[in-house]
Amino acid sequence: MTQARKTDSAMAATVDAHGRDGAPRITVLDFTDHAHDSAAFGQRLLKGMRETGFIVIRNHTIPKADVDAVQAASTEFFALPEAAKSAYAMPEHQFQRGYSPFGTESAKDRDAPDLKEFWHVGRDSIPGLPGSPSVSEIESFDSATRRLFAEMDRFGCTLMRAIGQTLDMPADQITAALDNGNSILRLLHYPPMPERGGEGPSVRAAEHEDINLLTLLLGAEEAGLQVKHRSGQWLSINAPEGAVVVNAGDMLDRLTGGVIPSTTHRVVNPTRERAPHSRYSMPYFLHPASDFSLEALPKCLEMGGTAKAPITARGYLNERLREIGLAKD
Repeated sequence: MTQARKTDSAMAATVDAHGRDGAPRITVLDFTDHAHDSAAFGQRLLKGMRETGFIVIRNHTIPKADVDAVQAASTEFFALPEAAKSAYAMPEHQFQRGYSPFGTESAKDRDAPDLKEFWHVGRDSIPGLPGSPSVSEIESFDSATRRLFAEMDRFGCTLMRAIGQTLDMPADQITAALDNGNSILRLLHYPPMPERGGEGPSVRAAEHEDINLLTLLLGAEEAGLQVKHRSGQWLSINAPEGAVVVNAGDMLDRLTGGVIPSTTHRVVNPTRERAPHSRYSMPYFLHPASDFSLEALPKCLEMGGTAKAPITARGYLNERLREIGLAKD
């Protein structure tokens, strides 16, 4: 789930995930290095996240078969009639499970809604929230999405442990953060825009920062994702095929006192040539346990981080859901 702040406009730099000479770049890591030297991998992970809040990881552990299965199920679901999809909407639960119709979510401080619809899969064990609804129209939908949720959760927790250990976060504190977190797998569909060729007041996803600890992004085959470097340049992220894009959210920013920034990013509208095509993606939002206190880690304060007033993950999430229109006061 996302939130956003108003930012100054900047020219988008045409820079791929590998970077170009003399230009800012997004760090690309190989996860096989983790097995050889987890401490060194953690240091490189931290360095890359500190630079832009975004990294790209190749050779991750999320099975391609599970990714492909959810891509197929997602495409089939969003092709259903609107009435069939809307039957799975759960506004009474802040759209944290099931279907969110087109135009439901808007970035903070923006009146125009984002041009997207999405589906949320989450744990069945979160107090106050139901399990994810079962999609009767697509036989493989439930099993495929639950498998991918579990695989992305496993990989996300591995990355979070690597970050925590590098920042001297006690093992029991890492466990407390990750145990039964209110994490969510989002299946995103940005419909075609042929009628105006990508022009207009709304965009596929306006400038925003994510709420959670870490976001893992898969399946974004159509271009459009851009991250705002601290220099002010917009960097287009064109990750290698099969790689996962990872970025920090506001909760990790707060936990590290800003040492790891929650970086502004967006999904721009397509070019006129690509406007007739849908864009699909599968971000996984790693959340801590609802009662976990978001307080700056001591080592991060030594590194120049800034402490903010403690707040629970649940309290922080509720604030942000109100700001983006998924929850009401």
